[in-house]
Formats: sequence, C-alpha cells, structure tokens
Amino acid sequence: MFQPGYIKLYKSGELKKRVEKTVNLLKQCQICPRRCKVNRLENEKGICKVGRLPMVSSYNPHFGEESPLVGTQGSGTIFLTSCNLGCIFCQNYDISHLGEGYEISIERFAKMMIELQNIGCHNINFVTPTHVVPQILEALPIAVEMGLKIPLVYNTGGYDIIETLMIIEGIFDIYMPDFKFTDSDIANRFCKARDYPEVAMKAIKEMHRQVGDLVMNNHGIAERGLIVRHLIMPNELPGTRKVMHFLANEISNNTYVNIMDQYRPCGLAHKYPEINRRITTEEFSNAINVAREEGLTRLDSIF
Repeated sequence: MFQPGYIKLYKSGELKKRVEKTVNLLKQCQICPRRCKVNRLENEKGICKVGRLPMVSSYNPHFGEESPLVGTQGSGTIFLTSCNLGCIFCQNYDISHLGEGYEISIERFAKMMIELQNIGCHNINFVTPTHVVPQILEALPIAVEMGLKIPLVYNTGGYDIIETLMIIEGIFDIYMPDFKFTDSDIANRFCKARDYPEVAMKAIKEMHRQVGDLVMNNHGIAERGLIVRHLIMPNELPGTRKVMHFLANEISNNTYVNIMDQYRPCGLAHKYPEINRRITTEEFSNAINVAREEGLTRLDSIF
C-alpha cells in the first residue's frame, strides 16, 4: 500500500532535521527567489507580508481541482494568505494581495490537516505554500503524530528556488506548479518577476526529478508525481507553444497538464488593455491543439 514519503522521513528522524534547517532560514529569509533577507523569526516581513506564523484564508474539501486530486471526497485545500509572486490579475486577489486571512499557531495548522483527512479528503493541498515552507514542515510532525497519512500537494505559482525544493524532497508527494509565462518582459509587467520563466523551468525540472510523472491508484486518485497548470490568457501572452514544448521535451511527454480556461480580469487586470477580457473559445481550442501537437497527451480529464 502507498505510504507518503514524509512518514518515512518522520520515522528516520530526518524530518526533524529538515524542520530545523528550514526554520533557521527564516532568520534571514531566502526561501524563495525574492530573497528578502528579513528576520521572520522576529516577525519581520518581506514581500510576502507573512512573519513568524502562517496565515490561512480558508480550508475545506475542494472539488474544483484536477480530477486525480478531487476523486470522490475532494482535495483538502488549505488556502494560505499572501504569495511570493503576486500576479496583478490573480483570481484570489483578496488573499494574495490584500491579505485576507488570519494568523494561526503551528499546532492549529497541524489540526487543520487532520480535520481535512477525517472528512475523507484524498490529500492535503497547500495553495501558495512557497513562503510558508518552514511553517508547514514545523506542523507536519505534529500532524503525523495525530495520524496524518495522506499525500501532500505543493500547489505553487512556480516561483520556487532549487535550494528550498531540495530541502523538501521526499516530503511532498505531489508537486503542482503553474507555468505562467515564457517571456521575461511579460512576467515583469504582470508579476514583477523578470526571472520567472527561468526560475519556473528550473523548479519544474527539480520537481519532476523528485517525484516523476503522475502516478494514480486503481481508483484514479493521485498518489505521487507532477501536475503542471497553464492558464490561458488573452492574446497568447503566456507563450503556450513554448510552455508545451518545454514540458514535452525537457520534462516528459507523459506530463500531466491542466490547460485552464477560467481566466477573467481580476485584481488590477482592468488597468491593462491586453488582459482586460476573458479568453475566446478559439484561443482555448488553439492551446489544446498546441499541447497535442507538441506531443502531450495527458491533459486533465475534461478534455
């Protein structure tokens, strides 16, 4: 039977070492590409606006995620407040930019995981976890001692550094990064992260090295592996052809990809004419065709 990797690390004592290592990084925070170098142990705050303790907006079974995560009982999502990327068009703008949420203790964080598992969720899905990796790891041993035994999902915008990803190797069973843009100027304009394309490609390669292609059980529920999300935006701004070529040729042509059609102008998108509209049916259909032309066949089941 499948057993999440973090349980093995807990039993060997390695998880405790990882916790100590990540928490120590908060003294001069460099856990993401922003490298703010603030002392979050003293509650100083950088770009992510989160200090010593995690902040959570909501937690609940979620049925709008990818099919292998949702199953019949839902994905146990924990929506973490704020974000290290900060896309101006974010559909969760109130959470990522305006800080909607509340600070919780590490113990409460662990109990949230258990509550979601007890409801029957198939996994614990951390939404925008990058800036709170140390706090997640702190809560994990407590949750394991309380009986946590389902896979963990790292649901990220893709703006993650290799150093942090290597620390969490074996802890997260499922990586689910976005690959938003392939053009540095566009990434800078909408996310103030000119290095996003390069960072995201390196991160996705490292994630795949750790967990490989997506593996599901006999019921079609994800147990381990990589899922990549790509949001289609107006006027081909994300560079979909390059994204799909990269995934098929530098990751795996067996990569599980969710090409998303739900873009709508949120946040500050109304200030930018090129993204101040929904996508057309043609734009979305073209993106699906591009993925197939590049050799990708594992598209989320709605297709």
